[in-house]
Amino acid sequence: MSVAGLRRAARESVSGLPREFWWLWTSTLVNRLGAFVATFMVLYLTLDGGYSASYAGLVVALHGLGGVISSLGGGVMADRLGRRPTLLIAQSSTAVSVAVLGFMHHPVSIAAVAFVVGMASNASRPAVQAMMADIVRPEDRVRAFSLNYWAINLGFAISSVAAGFIAEYSYLAGFLGEAAMTLVCAVVVFVKLPESRPERATAAGPAEPEIGMGTVLRDRRFMSVVGLSFLIALIFMQGYIGLPLAMGADGFSSSDFGMAIAVNGVLIVALQIPVTRFIEHRDPRRLLIISSLLAGYGFWLTTFAGSIGMYALTVCVWTLAEIVNAPTQTGLVVRLSPLHARGRYQGMHTMSWSVAALVAPLLAGFVIDRFGAQWLWGVCAVLGTVAGLGYWLLMRALPAETERKDVVAEDEPAWEDRVPCEPVRDVVTPPAAVQ
Repeated sequence: MSVAGLRRAARESVSGLPREFWWLWTSTLVNRLGAFVATFMVLYLTLDGGYSASYAGLVVALHGLGGVISSLGGGVMADRLGRRPTLLIAQSSTAVSVAVLGFMHHPVSIAAVAFVVGMASNASRPAVQAMMADIVRPEDRVRAFSLNYWAINLGFAISSVAAGFIAEYSYLAGFLGEAAMTLVCAVVVFVKLPESRPERATAAGPAEPEIGMGTVLRDRRFMSVVGLSFLIALIFMQGYIGLPLAMGADGFSSSDFGMAIAVNGVLIVALQIPVTRFIEHRDPRRLLIISSLLAGYGFWLTTFAGSIGMYALTVCVWTLAEIVNAPTQTGLVVRLSPLHARGRYQGMHTMSWSVAALVAPLLAGFVIDRFGAQWLWGVCAVLGTVAGLGYWLLMRALPAETERKDVVAEDEPAWEDRVPCEPVRDVVTPPAAVQ
């Protein structure tokens, strides 16, 4: 492709998205630039604190348990209080709790504060996804989710390398740095982002049914997607739990792990946007199946790694799976989510990752301590195969373009066309009321 073609492709990738999206994108980028706890918790506990892999797994699991609870709570808050208040509460709480965690030394206090950090940090995710779905046109959402994921990994690529060297100097500096960056995110949300939660129609007509968590749980199709998302998340989590444990056992340092895992962020930064343009209008069934298999067997290749270069090569393989899976899966979740329950549905989807964050460290610690890392990579291959089969069974029963009947899609007004007010809302007439 020529230079002019590359410029045109770049322009098309970022054009047409509302200003509010870019402020939300900026908040995401700043947040990931300060990421430290989730990436280096295992090494902090085992190398710096001298704790066992099992204890490190327990602490990270408690961090995940906090996320399980707050994923659902954050989704409900996003629907009831609004996206903006939920983001402000979650990010401010995260900043405080991360700073406190850096000063904890007793095993019980470390575990307790890690649980609080997990609760605070995960509460913002449903609100971010719901706000993004609110403010971006339906036809632009896959591209918007891809750009947001690109920001996550741009920040991660930079922070993982920098934080690896910071960790060798002072883990406390890493904790305080993440707290400061998260507080900056809260300031961006407070100053630049209006509320985006859709208001229910007040015109005369059939009353809209209330959607609670029970409705979400009874949605078999959506819950099947949540279950498969859990399996995929369980695999990808090993990049931040099983991989540092395996590299530590092989004698590699925290900066070595930082360099290897940074490949993940660098590849996503380089390939996420062009790959998304390539797959945007392709069959999501095949994409989800292929990405599942690529993820499982990508981690299985880690069995043969013995140098930083080989570890980095295996990261390349499962990163390709992540690039394909992330926007495809997120787009499917939005299409299955009713308009006025986006927060709850996004919260349930986020919970699948939070449950994986709870189970993955326990799985990794147990398997590595008892059997060795090579068995963990074999488990990843099995999980990838099961997830691929699950997507094949689920998606063959669905139409190519799955859309909830109670979601306004093509007729949903664009963000910039909505009536300005404070806070900004979009008033959408429910399909049942359309004559």
